[in-house]
Amino acid sequence: MNIVLFAMLGIFIFMMFRRNKKTKEQQAQLQSQFAPGVEVMTTFGLFGRIVSMDDAENKVVLELSPGNLATVHRQAVTKIVEPAVVAEDEPTVVPDDASSLTVGDAGSSSATATPAATAAPTATASTAPTAETPDETLKRLNDEGKKDS
Repeated sequence: MNIVLFAMLGIFIFMMFRRNKKTKEQQAQLQSQFAPGVEVMTTFGLFGRIVSMDDAENKVVLELSPGNLATVHRQAVTKIVEPAVVAEDEPTVVPDDASSLTVGDAGSSSATATPAATAAPTATASTAPTAETPDETLKRLNDEGKKDS
């Protein structure tokens, strides 16, 4: 019984040291990639670009935005941020007006309208906002409240 207990304790201690060794290796590999101009993230969520590094004092100067500098401890920088890859397959279409946002206009054709919206404008016309008086709005809201109960 005692031998099994000591064996389990030995395995636990071995795993603990192994994990610490892996963590230190990963941190050393990350810090070897630090250089001025690299985009990084700190432990407290600040994103910035490394401007300069002081190895003697373990300090890193980050440029958070143009003209804003922050000095942090070298170990506070925990992640190198890779720039996001933007797919250039399909250009983004931005309309000049709000015509693509309205539903039910049979006369206007929209480049971003879905086939369902163009095929059956009367089915979605009841959900489109219309100009109604305050009395009509109050009556409609009261009627909707009665349906729920």
